Amino acid sequence: MYVCLCRGITDQDIQDAVANGSESFREVRDLLDLGTCCGRCVPEARALINSELAEIAARISVAA
Repeated sequence: MYVCLCRGITDQDIQDAVANGSESFREVRDLLDLGTCCGRCVPEARALINSELAEIAARISVAA
């Protein structure tokens, strides 16, 4: 699903960025140029990033 229509960024692009080490909206934004045009994608992108980070944290805590 496209999250950022202006830049053609999908939810998978964002998930990949987080899986590859991005730990904040700012890091994903800088990596993908996300939310730098009209800004309408920012709330959805933030929610997706937070969800991905929470999922990673949950997997780490279960494994520990």
